[in-house]
Amino acid sequence: MLYTLLPAAFALAVSGAPAPIPGAPWGHAPPTGAGGLPSGGSGGFHGPPGAHGPLSSLSGRPSAPVATPSASALPFNVQLGPRPFYLVDNMTDSALKTKLQSCSNGPFEVTGFSIGHRGGGDLQIPEESVQSEHAGERMGAGILECDVSFTHDRGLVCRHSLCDLHTTTDILTRPALAAKCTVPFTPANATSPANALCCTSDITTAEYMTLCSKMDAFNASARTPQAYLGVAPTWRTELYDTCATPMTLDSYIDLVDAMVPQRNFTPELKTPPAQVPMPFNGYTQQQYAQDFVNAFVNKNISFDRVWPQSFLIDDIIFWLKNDHSFGKQAVYLIEADTPADVAAFTANLTTYKAMGINIIGPAIPDLIMIGGPNNNSVVPTPFAIAAKNAGLDMIAWTFERSGPLATVKARGEYYFSTVADIMHTDGQYYEVLDVLVQQIGIKGMFSDWSATITYYANCFGLKGPQNVYT
Repeated sequence: MLYTLLPAAFALAVSGAPAPIPGAPWGHAPPTGAGGLPSGGSGGFHGPPGAHGPLSSLSGRPSAPVATPSASALPFNVQLGPRPFYLVDNMTDSALKTKLQSCSNGPFEVTGFSIGHRGGGDLQIPEESVQSEHAGERMGAGILECDVSFTHDRGLVCRHSLCDLHTTTDILTRPALAAKCTVPFTPANATSPANALCCTSDITTAEYMTLCSKMDAFNASARTPQAYLGVAPTWRTELYDTCATPMTLDSYIDLVDAMVPQRNFTPELKTPPAQVPMPFNGYTQQQYAQDFVNAFVNKNISFDRVWPQSFLIDDIIFWLKNDHSFGKQAVYLIEADTPADVAAFTANLTTYKAMGINIIGPAIPDLIMIGGPNNNSVVPTPFAIAAKNAGLDMIAWTFERSGPLATVKARGEYYFSTVADIMHTDGQYYEVLDVLVQQIGIKGMFSDWSATITYYANCFGLKGPQNVYT
């Protein structure tokens, strides 16, 4: 294979699946699924009908030319862009910096240690979209994520929360669909902020697939639905926020399965919030969990390529009991935000292992704290040490959601909250990652910008989670 280092902006337009098509949005054409709905490929651009080509009847996205033959016969180029090199240059002098500098010329390969969070390109590209998946693919992520929610007609779709459509899509600008929202838009006034709550369960799968995915944002001062869409934080970008293409679970599976070199899957079964009580119109949590598994069975995807996730231990137990080959690689996600949570999870680590759980997925702040001889170093938490001693593998979340590290304390940022007092430069991203890998032994890292993790993983020969469980 050939591996090159091109700026990320060039990488984002290349899918690694269909060959680029001049004039096609994002450089390639979307394949279609049942009923002609987009199931992968390109997103369109905002604008009046006909501004960028004929519009599909459902989505408002421009139709694209028929895809040319697959580029799978061409060499695949992992493209990291400038960010990993900026982070290394920003480090203080150390043995770690010297080691990372020594890897600057690659070669760089696809690695399962680099896990595309919500696709892997969310630092610049709308999450849970075809375009974000392709960005993670191009940046060498060996495992790509789809957060799985259900629609009103029980279709399974990729969306980080059942009830985030009002901040991650343009649903509020579609009057017919906006009227179906659990909480329709109300404008801000002198005493109250703007408000809305739109859930995947409010609309059908076909309706969901007409939406544009956008950067996660909202404007609490908005007096119109259009203004409510908001603007992403300044350290993200709106450059690629041009009607990214949503996915069903089925189209995500097809998209990832077609990638060359082979990529694997990490779907997360999203926990329904209080606004969507279960059972939902008779649809039980167990049916939801089984439909999640069946999507991969129906596509003939081997379970050893799938790393399912859930925050609900009952989901993990269900899979271990009913679909053991699937469940043995399941990741039990952990978010311990209080001392009581930490104590409870710590006390149960050996129980989890005895139940057949092999992998836990803690948030970064559950794993690191400030310590060391001068109390100015990043060190493992007692929880991290206990989990390692219990024989549990760990996959951590999430890198590259934090912005400039110099301001994480002032912003009350979550992922670096336990070490915020000693964060000063962006080069410390790699110092934190090094503690997570070398001292804690994580098997993989979710990231909103896959190149950052791919660079480190290649430098240290990290392959990601393996199929070693029984």
